[in-house]
Amino acid sequence: MEKIKQYNYFGLTRELALTDFKLKYQGSFFGYLWSLAKPLMLFGVLYLVFTRFFRLGGSIPHYPVYLLLGIVLFNYFVESTSASMGSIVGKGDLIRKVYFPRIILTVSTSITALITLLLNMIVVFIFMILSKTVPTIDTPFLVLLLLELFVLVSGVSLFLASLFVRFRDIAHIWEVCNQVLFYAVPIIYPLSFVPGRIGKILLLNPLAQIIQDSRFVLITHQTATAGSMLHFPYVFIPYTLPFIVFAFGYWFFQKSAAKFAEEV
Repeated sequence: MEKIKQYNYFGLTRELALTDFKLKYQGSFFGYLWSLAKPLMLFGVLYLVFTRFFRLGGSIPHYPVYLLLGIVLFNYFVESTSASMGSIVGKGDLIRKVYFPRIILTVSTSITALITLLLNMIVVFIFMILSKTVPTIDTPFLVLLLLELFVLVSGVSLFLASLFVRFRDIAHIWEVCNQVLFYAVPIIYPLSFVPGRIGKILLLNPLAQIIQDSRFVLITHQTATAGSMLHFPYVFIPYTLPFIVFAFGYWFFQKSAAKFAEEV
């Protein structure tokens, strides 16, 4: 089995990520525009339904941007974890022929989804300009929140990729989990619509914390956040969980990696 030199690992990760991004829309007439169109189409449907029929957005400042930002961040979580799940199985031939750290395959897939997220964030900023939404003074902190989201997504992806090598049913289970998670995270509705205790429980979820904090630093300080709703010591739970998840996912992946070549 051929071994790739260690100093080429970064280059390999970059090339795999860029290649996956290009192949994702190969043969499509609109190409990369689909990465922007899908969240916009979902946004359009949800906005019409929940503002015209259920009247949910009236009390939220800049609700269109508020909703779009939540959809974009959640879509990144779903897209990255779902795609990364098959990152090892999908590269089975490469794993059997060449030795390199298997983690590169999963990380590169997460980076591919991150590229899509950054493109979608451009759309969010365009929406802000069109709706005359003035960014808050805390906007630079959005970078830290996106980094926290990447850590969370990477940890979940490493765990799922390892598990999927042995248990292919995980893909179907994870699809159902994402559907449940979409409504368990305050994407469509504001936390003010949820009873206080339930709202606090929802904010223990780091994905909900990241979305709410992102709205707070980018759109409006009227957004409820983990910092404003959770008390000590519970307030630390959503902020530390992404790093705990990453550490566990990394440990589980490395523990399982030795047998990947045999099992894929």
